[in-house]
Amino acid sequence: MKPTINREIASQEIPVNSPSTRRKWLKKLYTQRHLQTMALLGVAWMIIFNYIPMYGVIIAFKNFDIIHSISEAPWAGLEHFRAFLEDENLGNVIKNTIGISFIKLIIGFPLPIIFALFLNELRSVRFKKFVQTISYLPHFLSWVVLGGILATWLADVGIINNILLFLHIIDQPITYLAEPSYFWTIIISSDLWKELGWSAIIYLAAISSVSPEMYEAATIDGAGRFQKMWYITLPSIKSTISILFILAVSGVLNSNFDQILVLRNSLNDSASNVIDYYVYQTGILNGRYSYSAAVGLIKSVIALILLLVANKFSKKINDTSLF
Repeated sequence: MKPTINREIASQEIPVNSPSTRRKWLKKLYTQRHLQTMALLGVAWMIIFNYIPMYGVIIAFKNFDIIHSISEAPWAGLEHFRAFLEDENLGNVIKNTIGISFIKLIIGFPLPIIFALFLNELRSVRFKKFVQTISYLPHFLSWVVLGGILATWLADVGIINNILLFLHIIDQPITYLAEPSYFWTIIISSDLWKELGWSAIIYLAAISSVSPEMYEAATIDGAGRFQKMWYITLPSIKSTISILFILAVSGVLNSNFDQILVLRNSLNDSASNVIDYYVYQTGILNGRYSYSAAVGLIKSVIALILLLVANKFSKKINDTSLF
């Protein structure tokens, strides 16, 4: 009897491409026309600014100049890729890029999580909002403004030197931005200062979705604050942490070009010459557009590989992934 019943049920199912199904789909589409219009604008923006410009990637395989069009430029094959791999500055550029980005990942990724956990434990709502506002306020200032502030603070007559001299920690002023040995510390610490509070907002939003009943049950069982954070809060936001970690790993070759451009100078060039600035200086300023496109393409391919590896690793460890 079971096969007969299944056949009867199947015969009563409405085909996917039936007129009634299409009418229902069109009716639903019409009722959501405002949302669909907003979504279509986003899709159009992505196609115009992300997909159509991908045609220009072929200049990495050509000798392109601004006089001729892309189609008229002669083919160069892998010449520009070979030139980059044989460049004498490659070692220093890779060292600075990976060094700065890796330290930012190791320090800058867990700190917003810790900050969000402790901020969530504040009992006073007013004080909590005050701390959160103060922490993410620097995010809304551009690096041009923050760079000027940092340059003033770190000057030989700046507030940092005055404090250290007053405390007798140093004997004479130090021009920090002129010393390559201080550049990585300045870049990493200033990036944390600017983005710590803003990065914590996503984790705070994830924490707010945790059921209060779980905390109440843990309190009845005698769990303390740190035990609640470790056994309830962190496991509850595990998927959010995994997704943001995947994205952070894929962007490990991005060294925040705006920040580097504002804070670098000829005196700290040995510590500040990263891939993004190298492309800007060698490719754009010198008119080597094909060369800069080749370097950017290499960087994009490596970023894609890192994304796939991090995604697979996250899926294997905690069954959370982007795709």
